[in-house]
Amino acid sequence: MQDAEEKLPVDELLRALESADAEAVRVAAEELHYADLAALYENLEEEQRERLLTSIGPEMATDVIAELPYPLIEEALNYFKPAQLRVLLGNLSDDDRVDVFQVVSEETQRRFFALLGPRDKELTRSLLKYEEDTAGGRMTTQVGRITADMTVKQALAVLRRDREDTQTLARIFVVDEQGRLVGRVRLRDLAFNTWDTPVRTIMEEASEFILATADQEEAARVLSKYDLIVLPVVDEFHHLLGVITYDDALEILQEESTEDIEKLAAISGEQSEVAYLNTSSTDQYRRRVFWLVGLAFVSIGSGYVMFRFSGVLQQAWMLSLFQPMVVAAGGNSGGQAATMVVRAMALGEISAGSALRVAWKEAQTGLFLGLSLGIAVAAFISLLLPHLAGSTGAHFGFLQLAATVAVAATVQVLSATTLGALLPIFARAIKLDPAVVSAPSLASMVDVSGMLIYFTIAGALLRL
Repeated sequence: MQDAEEKLPVDELLRALESADAEAVRVAAEELHYADLAALYENLEEEQRERLLTSIGPEMATDVIAELPYPLIEEALNYFKPAQLRVLLGNLSDDDRVDVFQVVSEETQRRFFALLGPRDKELTRSLLKYEEDTAGGRMTTQVGRITADMTVKQALAVLRRDREDTQTLARIFVVDEQGRLVGRVRLRDLAFNTWDTPVRTIMEEASEFILATADQEEAARVLSKYDLIVLPVVDEFHHLLGVITYDDALEILQEESTEDIEKLAAISGEQSEVAYLNTSSTDQYRRRVFWLVGLAFVSIGSGYVMFRFSGVLQQAWMLSLFQPMVVAAGGNSGGQAATMVVRAMALGEISAGSALRVAWKEAQTGLFLGLSLGIAVAAFISLLLPHLAGSTGAHFGFLQLAATVAVAATVQVLSATTLGALLPIFARAIKLDPAVVSAPSLASMVDVSGMLIYFTIAGALLRL
């Protein structure tokens, strides 16, 4: 019953769109959160999309546009007339407006610039100089800002005047005469002090801040690490430019985690903000085909190793029973190590000079993992396999086979774990993304090395 009630506003809106009743569309849309309207918009036909936006008007559409996936924004804005666009673009927060300008075509960007007021035009141009994935590209300039030489009364008067243009008053930042960040205060600090109290005496040091040119992921990490609501963004001269808010951090972390997951799965290219079911098969194909075909050819190396060691398999066919296990164990353990290291790198826990420490740590872990697997497999071969197979079919016995497979498994896990730990660090050293290099490359490398390790050890220990 509760689910039916929750779906009712959406159903009402869909019925209104079907009947082309603009007033009913507007009324039904008012019952929904703008994020839900944006999600609904993505699944509508083109005609219904236009009807939805034109019916709710530019005022209500402002928040909806800010929530749309980037590929749909330009199309959505083209449904409005110039006078409506002027209202909509003016209502957007400065960071959302910059996001819009960054994703539309150059021709559309010039057209939109002509619709902005002088202040918004200047502000948008100043923010566009920062890359989209930097702190400056994600910040908002709508911040509570007062000067250190003010009294509490003067500070409250400034904040009251600017309250409509300030995104949050949870933290108010204090600057000097040149606009350099010197401290921060809370609204309650101002509210519970006498009017003649100097701001300088009640402010705290603003010890957490970030450069506008820093990566957005670093900004999100600082917000999370220090439990901040807002993080001030400064230039190289420490002038306060704006802030990144906690909701920005959530979006950044979602984007970055999605990017890392896709790269770990060997999906290349820029991630799509459009929902999976609304992404074309062509786009999906384009992002997957390169690594799929490339790694397939790399895997031919595994076949070549088997070909070179075909004589070993002919002499001892039972070795083929354990070859997939040894190779897969290396892929699994190497993938675990790479995932741990990539995560630690993303959290800033591993510096550029930590390679030897990481290698030693994972080598120890890999040795213990390999020994555990080797002992388990050796026990299976020596205790259970004789009851399943009468003989090994070769000149060696089950105990020799058990020792061979155990040694091969241990060496494979040890080498794969160490390689999986070092590959992300090496990738970062040569300016490549650790996530996109580690998982796809590691799987193919471990397959080939696993074959070599297995057959080389088998040939040596079993004298084949």
